[in-house]
Amino acid sequence: MVLAVAVSLASASAGRAAPEPGELAVGEMRNFTFFDPPKAAPDVAFVDARGRELGLADFRGKFVLVNLWATWCGPCRREMPSLDRLQARLGGGDFAVLALSQDRKGPGVVARFLAEIGAERLGVHVDPSARSARRLGAVGLPTSVLLDREGRIVGRLIGPAEWDSDEAARLIKTVIRGTGAGRLYRVGVGGSLE
Repeated sequence: MVLAVAVSLASASAGRAAPEPGELAVGEMRNFTFFDPPKAAPDVAFVDARGRELGLADFRGKFVLVNLWATWCGPCRREMPSLDRLQARLGGGDFAVLALSQDRKGPGVVARFLAEIGAERLGVHVDPSARSARRLGAVGLPTSVLLDREGRIVGRLIGPAEWDSDEAARLIKTVIRGTGAGRLYRVGVGGSLE
């Protein structure tokens, strides 16, 4: 089965050519799998630090990396600082990291953990029912899902990654720039570009 993702041929503003085939699903992103066409994201409900109910629809209009994690998950705990640095590096009008905890004990335990590790850029978002992980197809934690501006799933990565790596930044920036224009890179089931 072959999957594809749209990426631009060149970035006129940067004056550089887009990555060659094989350059996106490498290094820290070698396990990232693109979906073609992007999949509709299910309705997912969660709360923020103040207990306000939110959903993925509240993030429409920007690309969102939804990271499903929990404070009791060792790989998740090690990955969280890199997600905070990714938010610092790329977060803004076009992109956000949504660290969505699956902790049953609620926002307090998540807020304490984020404070302990100095994660100042990630908001507290919790789904104590853990339904979001099931609905987004997570087979384990951590799992990260990249959504486009319309809230569709562009691709996912199962397992931990160094999200502040140059490979992750390049993949995310290329997906953002490539939306709606360009050619298709073919991506094999294993996540490697063909």
